[in-house]
Amino acid sequence: MASPAIRILGVDPGLRHTGWGVIDLCGARLSFVASGCVRSRAGEPMGARLRQLHEGLREVIESYAPREAAIEETFVNRDPQSALKLGQARGVALTVAALCDLEVEEYAANLVKKTVVGNGHAEKAQVAMMVRVLLPASYAASPDAADALAVAICHAQHRAARKRQSA
Repeated sequence: MASPAIRILGVDPGLRHTGWGVIDLCGARLSFVASGCVRSRAGEPMGARLRQLHEGLREVIESYAPREAAIEETFVNRDPQSALKLGQARGVALTVAALCDLEVEEYAANLVKKTVVGNGHAEKAQVAMMVRVLLPASYAASPDAADALAVAICHAQHRAARKRQSA
């Protein structure tokens, strides 16, 4: 008897565009469910923008009912203001997933790229191409959505090892 599918939400946080991707993992088989981008309106106060991200991600979770979430970690940025804003968007993604009772894991961008492409310093175009190879039915309408699908794929590949480590 086949094991039930695990639905995974991948998130690529950003203040302007937060990419999201949903996949199913059944055994070793991955299948595309949906992907997209939650946008916040530039020029609005920070609180309003973070609320827009919160509401958009909550809607995605309610619509697709994932059981687990994988969120890309923030990389060190030369511009402290940009890093702070990215961190706030990432905090929203972590909070929404936790409030929706999802199991949440975090992955470094280099690990995501290494898992999906085989090179931890791969370009965005290489990541998007491999996402299409690994999920042939997918069509990520934006680079952020493709990156989010890559985060979900990374989690699918590493989740068993992480569960063994925490046991």
